[in-house]
Amino acid sequence: MPRFAADDGVMLAYDDCGQGPVLLCLAGLTRNMDDFEPVVDRFAGLARILRLDMRGRGGSDHDHDFMNYNLIREGRDALALLDHLGIARAAILGTSRGGLVAMTLAAGHRDRLSGVCLNDIGPMIEPRGLAYIMDYLGKLPGYADYDDAADKLSVGMAGRFVGVSWTQWRDHARRLWMETPEGLALRYDPRLRHAVAEASAADAIPDLWPLFEALKDLPVALIRGENSDILSAATAAEMCRRRPDMIYAEVPGRGHVPFLDEPEAVTALGLFLELVQ
Repeated sequence: MPRFAADDGVMLAYDDCGQGPVLLCLAGLTRNMDDFEPVVDRFAGLARILRLDMRGRGGSDHDHDFMNYNLIREGRDALALLDHLGIARAAILGTSRGGLVAMTLAAGHRDRLSGVCLNDIGPMIEPRGLAYIMDYLGKLPGYADYDDAADKLSVGMAGRFVGVSWTQWRDHARRLWMETPEGLALRYDPRLRHAVAEASAADAIPDLWPLFEALKDLPVALIRGENSDILSAATAAEMCRRRPDMIYAEVPGRGHVPFLDEPEAVTALGLFLELVQ
């Protein structure tokens, strides 16, 4: 896995494959580039797909200062990857927090973007979804191995994720955690919990609608899980009202976040890539 140095010396892992318009994939808060394996499998023949492990996640270094786990710093890291590869502009596929990073970049570095596809994220974040995230953030998952995780996720997540096979849950576990003799371990810096708690206490992101408005005139797509507890149907409807040209797909039987292998998600991504050619 190649790595490069951010401007403060933190080493960041990335992957670069495929040919075509550049699509930079940015994962959610605790996720990593492996989340986008289905996108690589489906679209590497149509796009040059870059996947970045944000600092503190996956194969990237942990930051000695957990307060550097913030949207501005992570946006700078995304631009640093483009600079490292000599890429002037890219479309961004942002899952959850990755979508927030994309909107932040649209507000400050719009010239570097050719479009944005948001995966289950918008300008309004539902409190119950945030509460659920804080319930597990920074804590060990409590599974013995990938098989154990698949067994328990198949039952525990069945209400929000309908029709997901045991194999799909095992793949999800493999992407999110790593096996150790003591059980599954985190693939991210547990101090992310402190960063999120500090930001929440400071009310650091009071209103995200101006960031969404910064996407004006850029190709935009939105993918929402039908059962999402982060992006409400009402917020998605308002986003569609403000951007009637936006590609929109709701994925049935999925919560936060869709896996991006669902037919609705694949169709939306295909249409989005046609716009950023």
